[in-house]
Amino acid sequence: MTATARSAQLRAIAQRVADALPASVEEVVVTGSVSRGVADEVSDIEMLVVTEDQLELDECFSLAAACGLTDLGTWGQQGVPTKRVSGYRDGVPIELIWWSRAHAEAAVDAIFAGDASASADALANGIALRTSGLLAQWQERLRHYPDELAAARIEEAALTWGGFAPAGLLTLIRPGERLALVERLVDDASRVVRIVFALNRVWQPTQKRLADRAATLTHKPERLAERIEEALTEPDPRRAVIVMTALQAETAALAPDGPNIVRARKWLSDALKILAQG
Repeated sequence: MTATARSAQLRAIAQRVADALPASVEEVVVTGSVSRGVADEVSDIEMLVVTEDQLELDECFSLAAACGLTDLGTWGQQGVPTKRVSGYRDGVPIELIWWSRAHAEAAVDAIFAGDASASADALANGIALRTSGLLAQWQERLRHYPDELAAARIEEAALTWGGFAPAGLLTLIRPGERLALVERLVDDASRVVRIVFALNRVWQPTQKRLADRAATLTHKPERLAERIEEALTEPDPRRAVIVMTALQAETAALAPDGPNIVRARKWLSDALKILAQG
């Protein structure tokens, strides 16, 4: 796919940031929509910066400022190995994730131990703006998605689909329960997506641009992203739950047998029958 013009513009800004970092920085990787070539006018620049030793947040702020970033801020949990600095350069929002080399290696190891973050997708699709060879090593490891990891992720995702009476779903469609309904729909949608990407041995991305990311997958329910959107925007609560439950059932039917998946298939089938009675 040809990269958008905006992707090229933002990558050029990212490269200028990378070039301004000191020689002690071992790896600079642009990730997100810029690395995948799909950036648009509202896209930001996401970058991973790897240093030999762990830096303190104030050091990261100083280095970001020296690279021309303004309006600096941070987000997320503080006092952890990952340091986060946000800012602007040339009017474009930029997010810098700072890892030490040891933490980066541990983060890649954690992916194969079951870490469900989007780090694997970010690294697998990342583009090195400066490299000591680390990104190439990580991407070589990420080319193989272990079958046992996929099976574990599928089983974990199906864990909540059963174990209580399927009639319990009716409590979500009572008047005044919109928050509980949406909370359940979002959780179920996230689990569907987790199963589908694991089925295809593709590292799961964030939920952004889901339709585009799912379009390349071989094994998936028809109209995956569209049906999730339909369930989340359907004004009628019963109809919303039916749409999502049907999508869950189709997803479970695609998955390999496992205790949670086998239980889920029957539970979802029973739930659809109960919902249809309304």
